[in-house]
Amino acid sequence: MTDIAKLLGDEADSLLNHTCRGFDKQSLYLPGPDFVDRVMSDTDRGPNVLRNLQAIYDHGRLGGTGYVSILPVDQGIEHSAGASFAPNPQYFDPKNIVELAIEGGCNCVASTLGVLSSVARRYAHKIPMMLKLNHNESLTYPAIYDQTLFAQVEQAHAMGCVAVGATIYYGSPDCRRQITEISEAFEHAHQLGMVTVLWSYLRNPDFKKDGTDYHVASDLTGQAIHMAATIKADIVKQKLPENNGGYRAIGFGHTHDKVYDELTSDNPIDLARYQVANCYMGRIGLINSGGGSKGHSDLGEAVRTAVINKRAGGMGLISGRKAFQKPMAEGVELLNAIQDVYLAKDVTVA
Repeated sequence: MTDIAKLLGDEADSLLNHTCRGFDKQSLYLPGPDFVDRVMSDTDRGPNVLRNLQAIYDHGRLGGTGYVSILPVDQGIEHSAGASFAPNPQYFDPKNIVELAIEGGCNCVASTLGVLSSVARRYAHKIPMMLKLNHNESLTYPAIYDQTLFAQVEQAHAMGCVAVGATIYYGSPDCRRQITEISEAFEHAHQLGMVTVLWSYLRNPDFKKDGTDYHVASDLTGQAIHMAATIKADIVKQKLPENNGGYRAIGFGHTHDKVYDELTSDNPIDLARYQVANCYMGRIGLINSGGGSKGHSDLGEAVRTAVINKRAGGMGLISGRKAFQKPMAEGVELLNAIQDVYLAKDVTVA
């Protein structure tokens, strides 16, 4: 098993021994082997959605725990194929993307229409697949930042996917259109029995102020998460919060002093706990993203993110570039290290 405390270094004590005060863990709906029976059975999701959600929870090294480790590879569109796959050219071949997810013990693999459709007959019965419906492509010049539908829900269903994913850039000029598109797509996916996962991101240049990037503020990401739950995402993907006070710094919207004075603190677990609270107190699973690859520090950063997510009451991690921009053996090692955090009985909810 991974030496979690060693990888956390000087932060080990503050992360492993912290107790959340703003939202007590007893008030949360926490992940567990019975999550579908205990929590999701209260919802209006149909039997096929519950079955497919259980299929995700039951797969891979984390099968039966209620936690998830997902490999997402849509960067070939989002960041260009060259920027994404040149560091490790074997991943230009979609087969190797799915093989990494299988060898890495993931619950699910998420990718594009082209990637999954090219290998669906070989792998749809071997690992749960999630089709990412929309993307921000990077070939348009000058660059724009919008999410465009590249695939239809029916295509995901036809190739055997158990889930669909999508991104909304909350705060962007086009977010109202994106909300409408994805709300309709998610409803259709539920009708067809598929699970829905939302990349619930912020995107607005004014969210950077005085040298601080509030795209990763706990209060702003928390509200984006709350809106994701509102359009019936079954799982919400969000970046790990790095700061707080976005509403106050930017000077817009609506907030409350208790968000900062009582419900959160500077500890990153408290900042992530606020994200979980906005997931209807954990009724909707929160998965945090692993972020880009930086090289030698990737393993420690991935484990740190997993510890924060788990101790905050989150449901798991979705990590791509840190895993696939390495030789496969190293990518498998990193994915297994993430999973070890969720398997570790001494890493408990704060």
